[in-house]
Amino acid sequence: MNFYSVRDLRTDTKNMWETLSSGDEIVITNNGKPSALMISIPDDSFDETVQAVRQAKAMIALNSMRRKAAKAGFLTDEEIESVIADARNGG
Repeated sequence: MNFYSVRDLRTDTKNMWETLSSGDEIVITNNGKPSALMISIPDDSFDETVQAVRQAKAMIALNSMRRKAAKAGFLTDEEIESVIADARNGG
């Protein structure tokens, strides 16, 4: 995995394309923090690649929600039923 800054997007494009064409991933950093991931997409698998990325993002979101729920504490069955009843009643 190779790291490039946002500035490198403008100044080092040739090396970035060479890195991608060799099959490596590129992490774009902004102020030293990772903010984007670039991957190469084979000509015949665009749809599969996009679907895989979307699935990975969904799993990350689900895991984040699980961590937050575990930290906040779990609801009892009665509390769940109460929340459902409130939602059904428009509350």
